[in-house]
Amino acid sequence: MFIDLLRARRSIRQFQDRPVEQEKVDLLVEAVLRSPSSRGFNPWEFVVVSDRAIISHLSKAKPHGAAFLANAPLAIAVCADPSKSDVWVEDVSIASLVLHLTATDLGLGSCWIQLRKREHDATRAAGEYAAEVLGLPADLVVSSIIAIGYPAQQLPPHPKESLHMYKVSLNRYRQQI
Repeated sequence: MFIDLLRARRSIRQFQDRPVEQEKVDLLVEAVLRSPSSRGFNPWEFVVVSDRAIISHLSKAKPHGAAFLANAPLAIAVCADPSKSDVWVEDVSIASLVLHLTATDLGLGSCWIQLRKREHDATRAAGEYAAEVLGLPADLVVSSIIAIGYPAQQLPPHPKESLHMYKVSLNRYRQQI
């Protein structure tokens, strides 16, 4: 059941030193290309990276929260052309989530690295740095990078008791379910 997939999914930041098989990469690509998109505009584009040197450079995209990428065997940069849709941010976010869930379904671990609205350093945005590393044209922006690989850590599911049920209302705000 889908709920079991959601329960099992965790952000994984430690990966085995083992490549992801091409068959699984192909399934990840198919899944992300099937992502919903507002009005079918599909403003997203993806760069699949298995080259360790490029992944190492991408792990330096921002000072905090990206270094673990250096140990991932696979990275998928989620990019967009903002001129194609006024809701491109939502579309790339959906695509990023599809990557996460597909990775979990394939027995892989993943973690989202947010680049949009993050700084690389005092002079450049994290997405600009990543776009340069990836050789993107000027009309594309990098929203996030998804680190993917075989987990080197087993994290238990979050317990149901940790869910913020108080954030769900019935019929009117703050009427508890």
